[in-house]
Amino acid sequence: MSGASVGGQAGSVVVDEGASAPGAALRTSATPLFPRPQPLPRTLFVTPEMSGLVKAGGLGEVSAALPRAMRGTIDARVLIPGYREVLQAHPAIPVVARLPGYRGLPPCSIGRIGTPDGLEIYVVLAPELYDREGSPYGDGDGVDWRDNDVRFARLGLAAAEIAAGVPALDWKPDLLHLNDWPSSFACAYCTWLGVRAPSILTVHNLAYQGLFSPARMERLGVPIEAFGLDGVEFHGKLSFLKAGLSYADHVTTVSATYAQEITTPEFGCGLDGLLRLRAEEGRLTGIVNGIDASFDPRNDPHLASPFDLNAWEGKAANARAVREAFGLAVSSGPLFAVVSRLVHQKGVDLAIDAAEAIVEAGGQLVVTGRGEGRFETELRALARRHPGAVGVRIGYDEGEARRMYAGSDFLLMPSRFEPCGLSQMYAQRFASLPIAHRTGGLADTIDDGLTGFLFETPRLSPFLDAIRRALDSFRSRSRLDAMRRAAMTRPMGWDGSVRGYAQVYRRVGVG
Repeated sequence: MSGASVGGQAGSVVVDEGASAPGAALRTSATPLFPRPQPLPRTLFVTPEMSGLVKAGGLGEVSAALPRAMRGTIDARVLIPGYREVLQAHPAIPVVARLPGYRGLPPCSIGRIGTPDGLEIYVVLAPELYDREGSPYGDGDGVDWRDNDVRFARLGLAAAEIAAGVPALDWKPDLLHLNDWPSSFACAYCTWLGVRAPSILTVHNLAYQGLFSPARMERLGVPIEAFGLDGVEFHGKLSFLKAGLSYADHVTTVSATYAQEITTPEFGCGLDGLLRLRAEEGRLTGIVNGIDASFDPRNDPHLASPFDLNAWEGKAANARAVREAFGLAVSSGPLFAVVSRLVHQKGVDLAIDAAEAIVEAGGQLVVTGRGEGRFETELRALARRHPGAVGVRIGYDEGEARRMYAGSDFLLMPSRFEPCGLSQMYAQRFASLPIAHRTGGLADTIDDGLTGFLFETPRLSPFLDAIRRALDSFRSRSRLDAMRRAAMTRPMGWDGSVRGYAQVYRRVGVG
């Protein structure tokens, strides 16, 4: 219709008085000339760990980075348990709401922390559950807390209650974004308690599932009918992760390759059938993580010397600093590094077995991390056998890890599976070329022969072949420098992740 008016009804099309003037336009009488901007979708990001407060692994780094990266796309707030580290860092957290107990779950308070950059963090305050010495998941000896089901069910219930609306908070999420098994019960409680709130579950590592005795169901408030194939039952156990996979509106994981792998028996950890179904329904998406912009060799304050892709003197200075810190001999040969949890999944045994060949070829190896006692013992023995060529530090220091990335020529990542992995991206940003098993996020973030080296099966022979290819590149300075430049300049930020999650949010009706 051109300029004709349709009656005098509300919302009808009208013609401005100066319709013939330049810039005049049709508008509806119900639409203001200068419409107010639409509020951003509100998302509650529920996580058991968050770098800057408490971190056990890569999930903590993602939990700190992704909600910040998505600002401008969503109004994100984070929900995290009130661990001892959180309380010590913020001893006067203001309480903004109180939530009742439910079945065998205790009542809790909700505190609020404001960060310097404006991100709001809600804290579940239940000292009897969280105020303990140890990690988010276990004691100082690495033994899981026996009441982890209650601890993380309380986190999930708090998320569901906030999704239902807590008047004292004056903020209600449009979406729950859950992470791994410790927050998975949030969408289950929404289903069981009749809370209408779309939810997304991001699986960072399918191997950790949160399995407990079904005898705990009554205490947790799990309906009897939920203990079945389409609910929380997994080989006779109560599975927190399966609850999330069953009740969440959409499932994401942290790389496209891992999303495909977990639909197979080899990588599906017994849940491949359910995950194949989610994939067939269009409800499984792989979105690779990004890394923080602070990983920048030009200005990272942790480094012994800055450098960029046009001047390698600073990288050599970091190599000297790492060799000195680990007690290695002065050398012009290649420096290999392992920065990892020392567990079977990470292929630490393969790195140990490959060390002899590295040393024989004139290379050196530095290792930092903590994990299984057998690997810690074997690594210490390896360092004693090769003084001046192998250095080992049991533990983890952020600054030292960054200097290792910056000083090493190659990073060893022979992981048997790797949902995403961050270390390979840190290494590439610092011009250290990763040598990795072609799996999960490693396959998605390393271009073989261009930004690193990939091998096909997690066995020693193909791993050694990849190391030999790396040694060949080290002997060709022009090729080494070209690979370093390609690695440093590949896109690794959060922009792609933000676009991916925004699409998934829209798919479940938010945004």
